Amino acid sequence: MSKITLKPGTLLAPLPAVLVTCGTIEKANALTIAWTGIINTIPPMTYISVRPERHSYPIIKETGEFVINLTTSAMAKETDFCGVRSGRDMNKIEKCKLTLTEGKTVSAPVIEQSPLSLECKVREIKELGSHHMFIAEITGIQAEERFMDSKGKLNLQQAGLMAYSHGEYFALGRKLGDFGFSVRKKAKLSSKRKDGKK
Repeated sequence: MSKITLKPGTLLAPLPAVLVTCGTIEKANALTIAWTGIINTIPPMTYISVRPERHSYPIIKETGEFVINLTTSAMAKETDFCGVRSGRDMNKIEKCKLTLTEGKTVSAPVIEQSPLSLECKVREIKELGSHHMFIAEITGIQAEERFMDSKGKLNLQQAGLMAYSHGEYFALGRKLGDFGFSVRKKAKLSSKRKDGKK
């Protein structure tokens, strides 16, 4: 299997295509972000990387709050639109007919169409170059109730989540296994079953 050498670039994929909301429910903005992820467990920490020239950048920097809203295949058009249009020129939330609800731990609003929303408070800003990284603590989570089972487990695989890869959007597909499946021992058959008896 041959490989070629490429110059350094942002070729990590797939990534989540999320809608980040900021401001207040009365004066909100949404922008599309792919540079995001989890960076710590206790406390739960995440980040978003934003270009300083983006309309949302000074809003997030001033308020110190934002919400990461996961997106689904049904939200593909709205997600793309919020990434290529600026809140300086229009109300993108109204244009995309997105419904906002209040955050529980932050002033930034939550997108109701999103199956899962992470409410975040900025703890540090790193100026990296083209983008500045907002490192934030996840202070609250709002999840769509229909994806919770009777045992309280969140089943986001049912939500039709969307991913981003090098300028293209994809629907997440077939399940391949559970965490740890490669080393999990198979249940041993009882001695009666080994003997062919019931």
